[in-house]
Amino acid sequence: MNLSDLGLRETILFTATTMFIENGYHGLAMRQISDALGVSKAALYYYFKDKEELFLAIIQQNLDELESAIEHIQAGAGTNIEKITAFVEYLFNQPVEQRNILRVGSQEMGHMSETARQNFSENYQRQFLGKLQALYEAGATSGEFRPIDSRVAVWALLGLLYPYFYPSQTGVSQIDAQIIHLIIQLFLKGVALPE
Repeated sequence: MNLSDLGLRETILFTATTMFIENGYHGLAMRQISDALGVSKAALYYYFKDKEELFLAIIQQNLDELESAIEHIQAGAGTNIEKITAFVEYLFNQPVEQRNILRVGSQEMGHMSETARQNFSENYQRQFLGKLQALYEAGATSGEFRPIDSRVAVWALLGLLYPYFYPSQTGVSQIDAQIIHLIIQLFLKGVALPE
C-alpha cells in the first residue's frame, strides 16, 4: 500500500495498526505514533480524541471489512461448505497485520472503558460471529452440516484458525493452500479415521 495515496486519517489508522500490533495498547503512546508519522500530536487529536478512540477505530475498521467479506461470500454461488472454505481462504490471504489486529483487539479490550467493551462485544457478535453462525445455520438447514449449536461450531472453527493469528508462536507467517485444506478438513471431518 502506498501511504501517499491515503488521506491523513487513513494513514494514521494504517501506521497505528502496525504499531499497536508490535507494542500492544499500553506499550504505545500517541507521541510515538505522531513521531512515526512525522506529524504533531495535535494532528492526531484532530482526528482521534485519545488513544482509545484511535484503537477502537482500527478495530471497527477491521470488523467492517470482515463483515463485508462474509456478506460477499454469503451472497455468492456455491455450497455452504464452499463458502466456509472461501471465508478461511479470505482470512489467510490477508496480510499478517490484518489477521493480528483481531487478536490484539480481543487481548487489549480489557483495558478499554466499559462502554467501549460493550460496543465491541455487540459489534463483534453482530458483524463477525453472528454472520459466521448464519453461514453455519444455512449449511445445517441444507443438510451439509450437523444440526448442532452454531455458536459451538463457529468457535470450533475459530479455535482452529486463531493460532495462525500469532505467527511468532506458530512459526508460520504465510499460510499455503495445504494448511488451509487441512484446517477445513479438520473442521468438517475431525481427526478420526472413518469407520
